[in-house]
Amino acid sequence: MHARRHKTATTKLSSQPKTVDTLRRQKLVIFAGTAGAGKNAIISGLLQTGRYHDIVTSTTREPRDNNGVMERNGIDYHFLTTQQAVEKLRAGEYIEAALVHECIYGVLASEIERAAEANKMPIVDVDVQGVHTFKSLSDNVIAVFVVPPSFDEWMRRIKHRYDSEEDFQAAWPVRRASAIKELEDALSKPYYHFIVNEDLDQAVHSAEGIAQHDDKFSQIDKSYRVWVERILHDLKSHN
Repeated sequence: MHARRHKTATTKLSSQPKTVDTLRRQKLVIFAGTAGAGKNAIISGLLQTGRYHDIVTSTTREPRDNNGVMERNGIDYHFLTTQQAVEKLRAGEYIEAALVHECIYGVLASEIERAAEANKMPIVDVDVQGVHTFKSLSDNVIAVFVVPPSFDEWMRRIKHRYDSEEDFQAAWPVRRASAIKELEDALSKPYYHFIVNEDLDQAVHSAEGIAQHDDKFSQIDKSYRVWVERILHDLKSHN
């Protein structure tokens, strides 16, 4: 599963009509959600069915070492030079692109075309700003927001990512503010389908149901929206 972009200091870069047409010809499923919600695990479950194509985003930053494993070109990201990315921008090859901490991140139209050629549905994990961009470009985009089953479970998953309580406490204010913003954004938009990731197999099953029959999940979304509101309330109550 490829790595994901940062969620701060983002400047949107414009799309071109040619690439927008590519997007509109193909159904696309986008996953967003708070860190620790389990988006990557759900996407991995969908990919194992063989019916989906994982969109690999591009970036101009250098590959990183993640827990002793170096990121791989074409798998974690398409690693481009700044000159290559600028040339692709000028050529209108990006569907969605943004400048993040002086690096260009984006989704190339060729990724959508690759999914179509393989007769697979493309899926991608982006931040909430990216979801809004895709939805503004095409009505053929399905947006899924993933949340943990409870605030306590979310805290357990987040803390597991840090080596010590001190490291967690240092990062917590930014994590908390980011999660509040993401949850508020998701609840303010009418187009999100919600998945509560308590049992992974069930979450993957729900994700596939939404991908294949998104019009049948409106009542389920309403019940899950209450769940998301409860997590947001708990998050705001814990400084």
